[in-house]
Amino acid sequence: MSSKEKLQKAMAYGIENRPKVNGFPFLAECLRKAGVRHNIWSLPAVQSVYIMDTGESIVNQGAPLFSGIEDVPMFDQVALISALRIDQAGESTFPEFLNAAWNAGVWGYDVDFNKHTVMYMGARGEMYTESYASVEVPELIL
Repeated sequence: MSSKEKLQKAMAYGIENRPKVNGFPFLAECLRKAGVRHNIWSLPAVQSVYIMDTGESIVNQGAPLFSGIEDVPMFDQVALISALRIDQAGESTFPEFLNAAWNAGVWGYDVDFNKHTVMYMGARGEMYTESYASVEVPELIL
C-alpha cells in the first residue's frame, strides 16, 4: 500500500470513528499509525502537507476560506484558545474551527505527531503551542 493510500485510509477511519469530544487526538493517532510525522497547514488556503516517515510529502488541497485579497487578522491567543476549547468539546465542525482559528489570526499550524503538539502561527511571527493527549487506536489496520 502506498503512503498516499495509507494516509487516505487512516483519514477516513479517523474521521468516521473519532469521538465527538476530543476527537483530534484520535484522528492524530490514526495519522501517526499511517506514518505521518508532521502535518503542516496553511489556513487561508486550507492546504495541508503531510510529511511521512518514508520521507515522502503528500498535499491535500481543500476549498480556500476566501478568494481575493483579505486582511490577515491580528493574532489573538485568547480567541484561539477559545476556538480550541469549543472544538475539543465537540461543539464545532472542522470548517467552523478553521474559520475561528483564522479569525483569531492563525495563518497556519504544524502538528508534530511524535511530540503530540500543535504549533499555531500568526503571520507576524506569533506562536502558540499546545500539547494533546496520547490515545490508543488498536482497530486501525494498514
